[in-house]
Amino acid sequence: MHTSRTTARLLTAGLFAGALALAAPAAAHVSVSPSTTEAGGYAILTFSVPHGCDGSATTKLAIDVPEQIISVTPTRNPLWDVVVESEKLDEPITDAHGNTVTERDATVVYTAKDPLPDGYRDAFELSVQLPDDPGATLLFPTVQTCEKGESAWIEVPEEGQDPDELELPAPSVTISAAESASAEETAAAEAPASVEEPTEQADDSEGGFATTMALLAFLTGAVGLVAGTAALAQVRRRD
Repeated sequence: MHTSRTTARLLTAGLFAGALALAAPAAAHVSVSPSTTEAGGYAILTFSVPHGCDGSATTKLAIDVPEQIISVTPTRNPLWDVVVESEKLDEPITDAHGNTVTERDATVVYTAKDPLPDGYRDAFELSVQLPDDPGATLLFPTVQTCEKGESAWIEVPEEGQDPDELELPAPSVTISAAESASAEETAAAEAPASVEEPTEQADDSEGGFATTMALLAFLTGAVGLVAGTAALAQVRRRD
């Protein structure tokens, strides 16, 4: 009985250790987390560096920007210097504001003011506009340079392959379809503004007001006439 319990405990511990071993590589990857994946939307991409290179402290992180993205705005990190490196486009393009663009932001390089120790993590944010291409996957090949050695997170999975199966997968973002307005919202937006018809009560009120004003005017005239007649009669008596 004791032997059976010991065997069961060892088996459970082995399965648990195996699960941790399988989960560890995925958790240890340099990865990217978008604030949104909506096609055409503006997103904050957060790149996480969870460890160094085989125990060595991280000194630099170079993130390649996919060709579908023209410009990036990096968030400043007080512990790192940041530089955006540009490259010329094969052909000029026109942006959403009508400006002619001849260059694109190709690489963002963060350099540590003090090396990031292996036992610590850090995060780096880039603001971008995602292309209007639902279903497309954007790859951000990233090279992590350390005091000793480097880790090139540039591997691309084969079609149907899980990126977590790779040793050094490139961080990636898959674009989703843009959210559309509901049928009720669309109908409400397209419906013409309603115009309230005047009610019979309103008509009656306006008619009554006009009648009252006419009556007051008549009475005022009558009073004036009587006063005028009396004054004329008084003058004649004096004569």
